Amino acid sequence: MHKHHAQNERTKRRYFAYLEEARRMSKSSADQVAAAIALFETSTGYRDFRLFHIEQARKFKRQLADAINPATGKSLATATIYSRLMALKAFFKWLAREPGYKRIAYSDADYFNPSNNDGRIAKAVRKRVAATHEQVCHVIAFMPSETDIEKRDRALVAFALLSGARNDAMASMSLRHVDVAQRTVFQDARQVHAKNRKTFTSNFFPVGADVEAIVQTGFGI
Repeated sequence: MHKHHAQNERTKRRYFAYLEEARRMSKSSADQVAAAIALFETSTGYRDFRLFHIEQARKFKRQLADAINPATGKSLATATIYSRLMALKAFFKWLAREPGYKRIAYSDADYFNPSNNDGRIAKAVRKRVAATHEQVCHVIAFMPSETDIEKRDRALVAFALLSGARNDAMASMSLRHVDVAQRTVFQDARQVHAKNRKTFTSNFFPVGADVEAIVQTGFGI
């Protein structure tokens, strides 16, 4: 059995370019869309997208409902199923407007819709459990700080508490982005992987002079 379809590959290449350049979707988000489309192709035996039929969408939904997450051994999360179906729906709505795909009706993409109940479950906002300020301070207090590497590691945890910066942002920052005197962090989207690539300045949180001292000592600033 073929593991790809040449025409499909060319079409997908155009679509991913459209997502990243016209829709301004991030590369990581476009990769998730690509993974969903690849799963759909597997379910159809890599049939030409031009031969799409609504039964293929119905079959794909059944397969997702029966699929098992290899990492957990459990059924796929409703949110995972929802995101994959929405990726396919958007893709086929785009296809319906493309030359050579006129046999695909714009409304055909609606067959990728999940049930209303699953949609509500997938979009429900859930509270995430996070460590308390006291728990993080306890971790910092008991982290080893003898060597330069240990001091740096301890300072990274302290800086996360002090700045509230995301992991990706912290990993891409330089010391020049931190102003100890003004007690601010400048997240410059040209260098820092800030959320949604926004440039902004944030203030230190009032978490204690001891935490700020650990950051300054560990980073040598």
